[in-house]
Amino acid sequence: MLTLLDNIPDEFKPLAALGIGAFVLVFIALFHGAGLHRILVQQTRGERRLRLEPPRIAAALFLFGWSVFLMLFLHIVEVLIWALALYLTGLIVHADDAIYFCANCYTTLGMGKVDVGEHWRIISSIIGISGLFTFAWTTSALVDVVASHRRLLNQLEEEREVEIRMRFALRKKQWDALKPEREAERAERQKVKAAAAGSSWIQRIRLWREERKAVSEIRREKLAELEDLRRQERMQEKEVLAKRAASSPEDKEQE
Repeated sequence: MLTLLDNIPDEFKPLAALGIGAFVLVFIALFHGAGLHRILVQQTRGERRLRLEPPRIAAALFLFGWSVFLMLFLHIVEVLIWALALYLTGLIVHADDAIYFCANCYTTLGMGKVDVGEHWRIISSIIGISGLFTFAWTTSALVDVVASHRRLLNQLEEEREVEIRMRFALRKKQWDALKPEREAERAERQKVKAAAAGSSWIQRIRLWREERKAVSEIRREKLAELEDLRRQERMQEKEVLAKRAASSPEDKEQE
């Protein structure tokens, strides 16, 4: 390939550079579009899943950070594609120099001592054009991701507040349910204590057994009541999740 490029007359080398650059630029644009589409689909699916689950703000932040990282990684891969093209065509001999040169051109910094031949310099401008094009594309997609992420966080914050209020109400109900249970246990112990006064050891043992049996029965009833309260709280959470799924903004947009 290097011999073929060297055999091109000098007056036609800029045209060859233009052709090579245009081909790689179109490939980069297609690759970038496919990559962004995949990232946005993953972001949308992740947000839909988070909306249908109990509110997890940390998971939403991780999803957003992962999408931003994938966008950055997409640009790094595109720089490597440009570097590979220049390295395989022999325009830059060393791979590390090709990566450095393409990174500078792709980000339009224009710094560095590495350069292609005099007749191939137009390819650096094409690399810069591809960088401007893909960065602008990424920026527009990132704006949508940030807006969607902000809406998701607002929704999760509201649902988290609702969940906290539900949990607080459940604890209050549990406390109110346990209060008469403790009073009943105390009354039962006082009753046994009064009955055991002046009784024989055998009668006291029988009274203590009856006390433990009565306390166990009271606790068993309260445990059943607490379990019923927890069951009601879980049903309320399921109803909230069902309403959330019915009013999901992504589903409305698809409709």
